[in-house]
Amino acid sequence: MRKLLIALVAVAFVVAFTVPAIAAEWGFYGSARLSTFMDSDSKETTAAGLYDDDDLTWGLQGNSRIGATVKAGDIGGGFEYGSGPNLRKLYGTWTFGAGTLLVGQTYTPVNNFYSNQVYGGDADLLPYGGIYDGRRPMLQLSMGGFKVALVEPNTKNIDPVTTTTTWPGGVETVTTTGTFADTDTTLPKLEASYGFNLGPVKLTLMGLYNTYDVVDATDREESISSYFFGLAFKIPVGAAYINGNLWGGQNLGTTGMWLTGDADPTWDSTNNKIVDNDSLGYYLVAGFKASDMLTFEAGYGYLEHELDVSGSNADDTSTYYVNATINLAKGCFVVPEIGKIDYKESAAKVDQGDTTYFGAKWQINF
Repeated sequence: MRKLLIALVAVAFVVAFTVPAIAAEWGFYGSARLSTFMDSDSKETTAAGLYDDDDLTWGLQGNSRIGATVKAGDIGGGFEYGSGPNLRKLYGTWTFGAGTLLVGQTYTPVNNFYSNQVYGGDADLLPYGGIYDGRRPMLQLSMGGFKVALVEPNTKNIDPVTTTTTWPGGVETVTTTGTFADTDTTLPKLEASYGFNLGPVKLTLMGLYNTYDVVDATDREESISSYFFGLAFKIPVGAAYINGNLWGGQNLGTTGMWLTGDADPTWDSTNNKIVDNDSLGYYLVAGFKASDMLTFEAGYGYLEHELDVSGSNADDTSTYYVNATINLAKGCFVVPEIGKIDYKESAAKVDQGDTTYFGAKWQINF
């Protein structure tokens, strides 16, 4: 009898843990991505500024991934690991009526993936005029095309006693009088987006607000606020398409957004105030699907930052590329690409050089 009781308890435990797993719908997936590019950097992009630098990139991309999604009635979720290995996503969802509550880490509302630039680990023009705030811990509410999220706040100490900046072509050291040694946060970062259609055209409005305080040794506080507003669009034209975005903002270097160049505010020690940094970005992509096997695409992106002070010089970057997506089989494709990134001048009026590249990304989704 005792052995029978133990056996029944064991079966009960197995059933208790197995039934919920069977009830849930699991979907596993993966994506292996390899970069094979030749990069040619002008001498201004090297620390010494004395020689050009040519290098072969041949390696597994950091955004290669494996993960799963799960659905059990009104409850869902997912996880995803990158090749680091690093945790890319881990979140749960609860769908109620017309809305969905998301708890965890995944892409925030302020992200735009309308370019297929594959260089730089699928850069997608994101750091050169695109819109990208990444995957972050948050509480998000979705209702139809509207998303609003309370995101982990981002901070950055803008003014250590001595700032040493390595510009392409040399090293610049600036000594300041400020002593901001700490940062204080009281509010999460706020992000929102609204996607809707106007006939065949898809439009998405996006916005972000982030605020925190920097604190010096005397407990003096200065507030740094950042904001961003943007518009992204997708326009189908038969077998062709035109995609793009346009945005503007302030002090975005403190938000955690992926941006090329110096987008940080700075401290004016003469007038004892924060000097804001204004940013502007855009890109335009055009493509044509010649067949189920072949798609062509070309894109251009532009990004600039400028301190809000008389006589300031803009720190701007532009890039362009052309590529072709060649489908070898379902889920298996290669994307040859050629392009150039022009870093132009920094805010310190230093030529930052350029990078030209050619090669391909290889990808198999499974």
